[in-house]
Amino acid sequence: MITREEFVLRYPRLYHIAEAESWPSILRHGLLSTTALLDLFGVDGARRQAIESRHRPESVAITHEEHGSAVIRDQIPMRETALTRCLRGCSPRQWYEFLNRHVFLWVNEERVQTLLSARAYRTREHVVITVRTSPLLERHDRRARLSPINSGSTIYRPVPRSLETFATLDAYPYNERRRIRGIANAVVEVAIDYSIPDLSDFVERVERRRGTQILEVLLPRKRDHCNA
Repeated sequence: MITREEFVLRYPRLYHIAEAESWPSILRHGLLSTTALLDLFGVDGARRQAIESRHRPESVAITHEEHGSAVIRDQIPMRETALTRCLRGCSPRQWYEFLNRHVFLWVNEERVQTLLSARAYRTREHVVITVRTSPLLERHDRRARLSPINSGSTIYRPVPRSLETFATLDAYPYNERRRIRGIANAVVEVAIDYSIPDLSDFVERVERRRGTQILEVLLPRKRDHCNA
């Protein structure tokens, strides 16, 4: 196990990557999982199943008369043939639906940079959201699960995984993982069930990036510092 206080000490900030076009929707609604977005936008039937229950080889744009537009990220790093081999106790559909029900945050910025530098993403613009761990977990720790792997990737020797890969803070084998992989890799992801509608209460910084380049700082703006 790991206490909330120890987790905050080890990982004081968390990071989320979103499509650049999603930022206006995130500002309005907070961070929503794919399932939460589909619920909000009223997407049903065959289109919903294709987005939520199957592999997404490319990002998907959805629109709504009231809520505007949002972009659901692709799953390029998830190769289904490899996924089928490494899944334990669940089907690919169950895995996709489980992941799509959660909002994912990285525990260190190095993994953010690795993903943004990957061939599939390095020329595209993304929004990187930095979140303060302490207030986020103070409010949402009961809905938080920790993962020791990049659950959305099956590239580079995919390790076995199941729905039990994710564990609450009080059930996560942190000390064992730390001994084997060190503090930096003892935890890889934090998954929050369904949504973080109150995201603005925890955001520290928002940047628009392309690869290793910071194109724009969206929050905090320079005038925010002047008025502080």
